[in-house]
Formats: sequence, C-alpha cells, structure tokens
Amino acid sequence: MMSKIASLSDIEKLAFQKLDKNALDYYASGAQDEITHYDNKKAFDRYQIRPRFLRDVSKVDMSTEIFGEKFSSPIFVAASAMQKMAHPIGEVGSARSACKHGVCYSLSTVSTTSLEEVSESVQSLVAEGHKSVRWFQLYVYKEKEKTIALIRRAEKAGFTAILITVDTPFTGRRLANIRNAFKMPTHLKLANFEAEEDGNSEKEECGNDDSTWPPKLVAGQLDPGLSWEDIKWIKSQTHLPVLVKGILTHEDAKIALDSGMDGIVVSNHGGRQLDSVSATIDALAEVVSGCENKIPVLMDGGVMRGTDVFKAIALGAKAVFVGRPVLWSLAHDGENGVDLMLDILSEEFRMAMALSGCTSIKDINRNYIQLSPKYYTKL
Repeated sequence: MMSKIASLSDIEKLAFQKLDKNALDYYASGAQDEITHYDNKKAFDRYQIRPRFLRDVSKVDMSTEIFGEKFSSPIFVAASAMQKMAHPIGEVGSARSACKHGVCYSLSTVSTTSLEEVSESVQSLVAEGHKSVRWFQLYVYKEKEKTIALIRRAEKAGFTAILITVDTPFTGRRLANIRNAFKMPTHLKLANFEAEEDGNSEKEECGNDDSTWPPKLVAGQLDPGLSWEDIKWIKSQTHLPVLVKGILTHEDAKIALDSGMDGIVVSNHGGRQLDSVSATIDALAEVVSGCENKIPVLMDGGVMRGTDVFKAIALGAKAVFVGRPVLWSLAHDGENGVDLMLDILSEEFRMAMALSGCTSIKDINRNYIQLSPKYYTKL
C-alpha cells in the first residue's frame, strides 16, 4: 500500500483493491466498448492552459454563486446510485462531506439512503454553522404522479433544485453488468422506493429475487416517451429551479433555454448510456453558446484533477460535478475518504488558479485555454 495519498488516482487505485467485483463492475463500467467512458478523462488532455504571470496571487478566491447560493468552490458532488455498495455510510457520508466543504450535494433517485435520511444526517453540521445545499436528481417515470410525489418529498426535505436526467429513456447496454449478472446486495434497499419494493406484485415476474428486483423496478418505470412538453409540465409543478441533465448539443441547449429551464448539466451519464458520444469537456463550449449566458451551465464526466476543473470553468461551466471519485473515496474510507478527495481536488484547483494568474472564478475565461497543437486539424 502507498505511504501517502497524493491524488484522486491514488484513491481510485485503493478503491479498486477494496470493492468486490459486483460493485466494481457496476460503478466502473461504461456502455458498449466504453469509448466515451474513457474519453471523458482523456479529453481534458486535449486542452492546454495559457498561464499569465507576475500577478498578485497571494489570495485566491474559489467561491462561486448559483441560484443565489454561494459555494466555497465550483467542485460539486454528483448524484450517483447505490452508494452503500461502496461503504455502509453511503450517501450520508458524501452529503456530510459536501456540507463541511461548503459545496453543493446532489442525491440520486436511485439512492440507498432516502431523501429524508440524507437531510436529517446534515442537521448537526448545519447547527454548527455549516451550510448544506442539496439538489435532487430526478428520473421521470411513466406514472407522473410518482414523479411529482418524489419532487414533493424533495421540497419538504429541504432540497433546493431538481436535476431532471433526460438521457435515459432506456438504460444503456453495460456489458460488464450483463456478463456478470449484476445484483444489488440483498441487505440494501432503494430507499426512495421501499414501499414499492415491498408491496408491488410485479416482483413475482422478476423471479422474486430481492437482489435483481429493485434495479428492474426503477428501469422498467422510466418513461421512453418523455418530451420537452413533459419537462415544461414538470417545471410548472414546482417552485424549485429545474435543470436538465444530459445535454450535449447546441440545439438541445437552445430548446432548454426556450423551454424556460433554469440550468443545464452537460453530461453523458459517465459514458454509461450511448457510447461514442462526445466527451463532456468537448461538448461544453457548444452547449454554453446555446444558452447565450442566460442560464448556468454545469458539467460532469472525467474530472480527476484541479486543472480539469480550471479547464471546464474556462470553457464556460459554472461548476463541475464529481461522481466516480466520490464512490472510490467512500470505498477507501467512508466520509473521511470523501473529505480527503474534496480537500485534494480543491487544493489542486486553487493551485491551478494561482499558477495561471487567476485570483477569482470571474478571472477564468477562454483566454486561459487553448486546444493542444497535437489536435489541430491537419488539412
């Protein structure tokens, strides 16, 4: 074992040694040939930073503001499913860590801790003076009343924005999960659906297998007929800001803007849905241009270094979400692992800002980034 953890890659290596094959396959796999999954990380290397020097960088302010909320940095915790497979503390550990670090936390619909339990878990920290900003990632179901019921629970539990995932009319074809027949551990529950798991008669059609039933329950209820009209209707049902998560093109960004959405998350679902789509850092600039600086654009996918965060901000992102690094950190050391991960990534980003000559988020713009000459078109 390494003597000291120095990077998110170090944490990932340790997590791979700890996780069982069932959980590792689920967390680590992408769709089909995993072209997009791996390109999400590699794509950041296609961009170079253009640093400026002889500026006073003795003080660097990483804070950012979205929807009237101020965050200590633009490094947010992404919604990812079934975190208790990584560590018994699961979503509670990542929520508490985000709260301590003053950054936004997002909870997956497909979580192993309920909306209410997550909110309750941070109250002691809030009482100590920390601020917890929680957003809820929402899948839209065929039965719209179930979707609205989840939104109402999120509102009541103090969540302050809704992230509607739009890239999942069907779940992607993830070969590792197919080959090794992924099963959720029988001691875990999809906590936001416990009543349905226990009471739905369709369970018998799945062979009455508690480990395969919960994922099938959720996947089988996703609405493949979802349209922009549905998204606009859902927005009309809540007072919370609504962001669409999964946008990759200028065209869809423009529709989102025209449809009254409050924000966009550039995402390819961690390369887990349609393979061979753009890496998110490559799609970011065109989505930003489609929004005309009228609504915030955030992104996820492949962020592993502080320089990755810097490049995303330079290309127009207001913030970035980290997903798999949270899972690896939970597997490594629970809540303490997530604390360590956020500490490392924040320090790397602070250093990237200082060494580039930027003392605030507002300083970072397209002038600080260029495409690597290796990737210029050769005609």
